[in-house]
Amino acid sequence: MSLLKTELDGILPLVARGKVRDIYEVDSATLLFIATDRISAYDVIMNNGIPDKGKLLTKLSNFWFNFLSEDILNHLVKIPDDKTIFDYLPLKLSEDKYKLQLEGRSLLVNKHKLIPLEVIVRGYITGSAWKEYLKQGTIHGHMAVTGLKESQKLPECIFTPSTKAEQGEHDENISVEHASKLVGSELCDKIDVIARRLYDKCANYAKKHGIIIADTKFEFGITDNGELVLVDEVLTPDSSRFWNATTYEVGKGQDSYDKQFLRDWLTSNGVAGQDGVSMPEEIVTKTRSKYIEAYEALTGEKYL
Repeated sequence: MSLLKTELDGILPLVARGKVRDIYEVDSATLLFIATDRISAYDVIMNNGIPDKGKLLTKLSNFWFNFLSEDILNHLVKIPDDKTIFDYLPLKLSEDKYKLQLEGRSLLVNKHKLIPLEVIVRGYITGSAWKEYLKQGTIHGHMAVTGLKESQKLPECIFTPSTKAEQGEHDENISVEHASKLVGSELCDKIDVIARRLYDKCANYAKKHGIIIADTKFEFGITDNGELVLVDEVLTPDSSRFWNATTYEVGKGQDSYDKQFLRDWLTSNGVAGQDGVSMPEEIVTKTRSKYIEAYEALTGEKYL
């Protein structure tokens, strides 16, 4: 069974429902993130979900938050080993009907002022960057080295920001100069340096475990004293483009560990971007297996 929507019956106020996460306010300083099993493609949420997807995303984000904990602050509330998330929530949420919705797929996070940028770091040329490069020889408006092939590793990873759109709107690719005007040049430079450093550390780790991180999206908040905080989710198949290192081949598109089966099915059936679409069971099963494969390869743990 997939969890498509949480219902906490007003015990906590609902702040927002995103494409995947339902967000509730615990108190003035704390939020509850619940990753559902919803899945979207071409900016449209499917009628049915991918069983366990929310749990896999949560476990993988927790893995990366821990992996990067010495490099940057994150928004997780630190929960001692002898306690659980339910010790920090209203007692009623420990009842079975709510526990089934929360267990394994929830994060308790500190509120921070969000930086209004999608911080995209690219290590390989693919997707929209490849299309732009073919037309203009540029990546996000900046001249790139000549002679690159599709899916080729870039000489060094690059920061290619986009706007952080409101729910239902589309993010827009922008230049670093535009990003500097939005958030200030000092903060933008700081984000550029830390995001690329985080990407390099994680990409090197992943490569040793058979996965290429072609690109990823980070989101950052900022503390009252100006420190950057890593927020939202980190290096999941929903926020990153993962490729299998053993089948990687320069000069063509690569199979991804994310929504590849879903996107291909939507396109071949002429329903890409349409509302009210339900995935066939074969696509659900294949997509779920890809999420599990990525989780197990990166963490070294079996998903049970």
